[in-house]
Amino acid sequence: MKHTILGVGCLLLMGLSWQVGAYDEDDLKELLATKVCQKCDLGGANLTGASLWYSNLSHANLVGANLSGANLKDADLHGANLTGVNLTEASLWIVNLTGANLTGAILRGAYLTKVELEGADLTGADLTAAELEEANLTRANLTDANLTGANLFEADLTKANLTGAKLLRTNLNSADLPKANLTRAKLLRTNLNSADLSFANLTGASLWNINLTSANLVGAKLSDANLCNTAMPDGSIVYSGC
Repeated sequence: MKHTILGVGCLLLMGLSWQVGAYDEDDLKELLATKVCQKCDLGGANLTGASLWYSNLSHANLVGANLSGANLKDADLHGANLTGVNLTEASLWIVNLTGANLTGAILRGAYLTKVELEGADLTGADLTAAELEEANLTRANLTDANLTGANLFEADLTKANLTGAKLLRTNLNSADLPKANLTRAKLLRTNLNSADLSFANLTGASLWNINLTSANLVGAKLSDANLCNTAMPDGSIVYSGC
């Protein structure tokens, strides 16, 4: 019985590995030759350091692909499935990722300046030290995402879902977060100078060593928030939960 269970388990693992790495060779050749491969299958493909600027990969399957260090500047990836993709230190300047699925994606140190991520799913994504200056993350899902040390200067996070997100030492200077959901988010020494948090939900959030004197907190929900050494807009310092 044990041998049967082990055999079935091995078959399942083999099947999973085959699915992740089963990209279409013809699709890969088409992409490298023309930089156009809409709705193509590149799941698990190794595109490390590839030059794909201005490429069209809209609605493509890139699940588990390795694009670390790739140049995707000005590429069209709207609606693409990038679940679990490795985009470490990739160049994604002005890339269209509207509605893309980036669940569990690795974007450590990636360059995402002025990227379009409206409505994108970044649940559990690793965006440590990523450059997201002026990025459009309107209505994006960043639940449990890691944004430690990321630069989101003047980024638009209107109505974004940041539930449980890590925002440690994150730069949100002049960022727009009206009606954003920051429930249970972790903010430690986060730069929120001139940030717009109007009507944002910060219920149960941890805000340690934060300067909110110039932030817009009109209508923001702060019930059960942990405000340790936090400077409020009225000039007061809150030490609750220290």
